[in-house]
Amino acid sequence: MVITKETKRAQVILNIIMIFIGLAAVIPFILLIVSSFTDDITILQNGYSFFPKKTSLKAYKYLIDNSSMITHAYGITILVTFVGTVFSLIITSLLAYPISRKDLPYRKFFTVIVVITLLFNGGLVPTYLIYTEIFHIKNTIWALLVPSLLMNGFNIMLVRTYYITSIPDALIESAKIDGAGEFTIFYKIVLPLSLPILATIGLMTGIMYWNDWNNGLIYINKDSLFSIQLLLNRMIGDIQYLATNANKLGGVVDTSNLPTETIRMAIAVIGILPILAAYPFFQKYFVKGITLGAVKG
Repeated sequence: MVITKETKRAQVILNIIMIFIGLAAVIPFILLIVSSFTDDITILQNGYSFFPKKTSLKAYKYLIDNSSMITHAYGITILVTFVGTVFSLIITSLLAYPISRKDLPYRKFFTVIVVITLLFNGGLVPTYLIYTEIFHIKNTIWALLVPSLLMNGFNIMLVRTYYITSIPDALIESAKIDGAGEFTIFYKIVLPLSLPILATIGLMTGIMYWNDWNNGLIYINKDSLFSIQLLLNRMIGDIQYLATNANKLGGVVDTSNLPTETIRMAIAVIGILPILAAYPFFQKYFVKGITLGAVKG
C-alpha cells in the first residue's frame, strides 16, 4: 500500500489532535494530585497551580488520622463493587440472551418492558417507600447493591445487540443439532464469545458501584455501612461545617489546621486511584465491546 503525502499529512494532524485530547484528559488529574499536596493557605491566596509556592501534607495527615474509618469504608466499597458487578453481569447476560433469540415467544413484549425502564421511573419517593417499607433494605448491605445499579436497561440492550450481531444463529443451531440444551449453549458457547461486551459492562458497572454515594445517602444511617464515597462526602461536609461555624464553637475545636480546600483534592485522589489502576486491564475489551455492542440489531 502506497502512503501518499496527503495521507501522511492527515495522520500528523490526527495525531496532534489526539495528543491535545489526551492532554485535556490527563492535565486535570495532574492538577488534582498537585493541589492535594499544596498548602491550604496558598490555594486560598493564589488559587490552584501546577507549581505551588508551598506544599503541605496536612490533607493526607488528616486522612491518615482517620485511616481506620477509611480502611473499613474501602472494605465495604470493594465488597459491594465486586458482588454488585458479578450479580449485575449474571442478571444482565441471562436477560439479554433470551430477548436476543428470534424464537423466543413474546420476545418483543419483553424487549419493550426493558426499553420502558430507560424512559420512565417511579420517582424517588415511591422508590424509597418500596425499598424501605416492602423490601426492608434500609441500613443493610442490600441498600448499596440493589437500588438503581443491580440491573440497568441500557446494559441489557447493549448486550442483547452484541448477541444478535456477533453470535451467528448457525452456531446455535449446530449446537442444538449436536444435542446441546439452552443452558449448555449459553454457558459453553455464548458466554466465551461475549467476553469483550461483558468486560465492558463489568467495567462500567464497577465504576458506578465504586462511585455511588447516593444510595448510601438515602438508605444508610449506620457508620459501619458507609462506603468510601459516602464517608469521604461526609468528611468534606464535616470539615466545611467546622470551618464555617468556628466562631460559634467557641474554641472547643481547633479549626485552624483543618485543610478545608486541599482535603477535597486528597479525597478525590483517594477515591479515584483504584479505578485508574484497574482501567488499563479492561481497556482492550472496553473499546471492542462498546463498538460491537453499539451496532443496531
